[in-house]
Amino acid sequence: MRMILKRIFFTSLILIACLSWSKAQQYPVFSQYYFNELVVNPAYAGNHVQLSLTAMYRNQWVNFPGAPKTFSFTGHTSLVKNKVGVGLMVNHDEIGSYKNEHIYTSYSYKIHFPEATLSMGIQAGINILGADYSKLDLQNPGDAAFYNILNEVKPNFGAGLFYTRKNFFVGFSVPFIINNEIANSVEGLLGNLQEARYYFLRSGVVFPIDRMKKVKMNPSILLRTQEGQPLSLDINNAFIFYDVFSAGVSYRSGDSFISFVDLKISESFHFGYSYDWTQSDLNRFSNGTHEFMLNYRTRLRGIHKDPKCPQYYDYR
Repeated sequence: MRMILKRIFFTSLILIACLSWSKAQQYPVFSQYYFNELVVNPAYAGNHVQLSLTAMYRNQWVNFPGAPKTFSFTGHTSLVKNKVGVGLMVNHDEIGSYKNEHIYTSYSYKIHFPEATLSMGIQAGINILGADYSKLDLQNPGDAAFYNILNEVKPNFGAGLFYTRKNFFVGFSVPFIINNEIANSVEGLLGNLQEARYYFLRSGVVFPIDRMKKVKMNPSILLRTQEGQPLSLDINNAFIFYDVFSAGVSYRSGDSFISFVDLKISESFHFGYSYDWTQSDLNRFSNGTHEFMLNYRTRLRGIHKDPKCPQYYDYR
């Protein structure tokens, strides 16, 4: 009986997801943007000064057949004596028979003040939407409408601002500005697919909570809104110990509680892990969401000559 209910629930979920995609193409949601701001704001490019490479993998709704799985790779560095930053972002997101990929390059220009920095960034690239309906578990496998394979490549661009002052930061971004329409390949079942315009507002602060400044607190928020969808708010708080290890929790409105840890393995490597405790009815059928992050940083000879690199847990 449980398996039957699970199958019915999942089939309904896929149908709802399909109908949602008829209005907006979904942008991957990560829990550890906390350690990789470039996934939400192109103005962050070069903020680490040295070359920074990050790989992230998200396995959502574990034990759910066809549940979302997302891989992300980003790389960015500063150039011209930290006056500009350049970056690359590659996302691969799939749910059921759908695949969504983003390949974007980013550029930021930095205005340095005595105690603050304002970064203005843009990104440009392509979104690739693919759907192989023949992989669906259909009641009527002979339905020719579901043998179509959808592949759409759409260019897009986005922009953002990122301001830091000592250990405070605030950023605003619109990753995709163009609402591209995507052809429908299922004979009108889904209507017209359309890429969504997202708006992100991100802010936070890092401050010591002991006299020796060995333990710090890092509260932050992420306000996310998508055209035609309700507002989403992430409230985060982390404790940073000796600039080597951090642990914290997040609350994503109407969706989940998140716990996360991050460990400085060496001067070059950091590892992060988060677990999403789903609060919706999905928790009856899944074992939550796992997310892994690995970050590598290094100075490039001839480009980064004695750079003043920020601490890993600082935002300058």
